[in-house]
Amino acid sequence: MAPKSAPDGRILLRGATAEDAGPLTRLFLASRAESMPYLPKVHSDEETLAWMTHVVLPGTTVRIAETGTGELLGFASLDGTELEHLYLRPDVRRRGIGTLLLADVRERAAEELTLYVFQRNTDARAFYERHGFTAVGFDDGSRNEEKEPDVRYRWTANG
Repeated sequence: MAPKSAPDGRILLRGATAEDAGPLTRLFLASRAESMPYLPKVHSDEETLAWMTHVVLPGTTVRIAETGTGELLGFASLDGTELEHLYLRPDVRRRGIGTLLLADVRERAAEELTLYVFQRNTDARAFYERHGFTAVGFDDGSRNEEKEPDVRYRWTANG
């Protein structure tokens, strides 16, 4: 079923509030389970909700993509020039929503944006590369909780 959107078909972007913690956590967990089933589950759902509530929402700029009726489609979390998270509901991928969120955080980061992606997440890697990001480092997984090798990407406004 296609998501409902604003009367003119637009996806709306807004800042997250504390009340969004539960829905964002559910979207985060569903997206990771669908797109990266190889990841170990290192935290309970309750611990993930606490992290979203007490770390992500108060500590980063979180932007939400939703329909005109408030249906949550995805979110991005920005910490300075580091894109910490960009997750979409699994059923709305490849509809331009990730591109809208990425454009929004690029404006907020202004000159440069960096991020990490798991090496095996080939869809995400292709997405960022299509949007002008360059791989600048590869890691063996020792820097993340999942112990999954990742790639550091960088984008600059002047190419």
